[in-house]
Amino acid sequence: MSGFREPGFADRQKAAQDARKNLLNKFKSQPGQDDPAVAARRAEREALAAKRAETKAAREAEKAEQKRIAEEAAAAEAARIAREAEEAVARQAELEAEQKAKRDARYAARKAKRK
Repeated sequence: MSGFREPGFADRQKAAQDARKNLLNKFKSQPGQDDPAVAARRAEREALAAKRAETKAAREAEKAEQKRIAEEAAAAEAARIAREAEEAVARQAELEAEQKAKRDARYAARKAKRK
């Protein structure tokens, strides 16, 4: 078995040059922008992106609609609560007026009895 031979400067330089050539050949062998396969993949990606954007827009529109419905329901509930509170205040005022009228009638009856 032969021993390990440490590469010299020329060997390292040749290896680096070969690596650069291989990288350049690999880059040159790739299809260009005008290649039909590249154009087809690009069109497919663009169609997929458009579909994704359309789906996102539809989802956002649905969320906005749900939010609007929830806000309308909350507003209706608030209006109902306010109306019920108003009715309760009106009933309370009516009850107090009725009680005052009864009290005044009793007071007037007592006064009439004394005379």
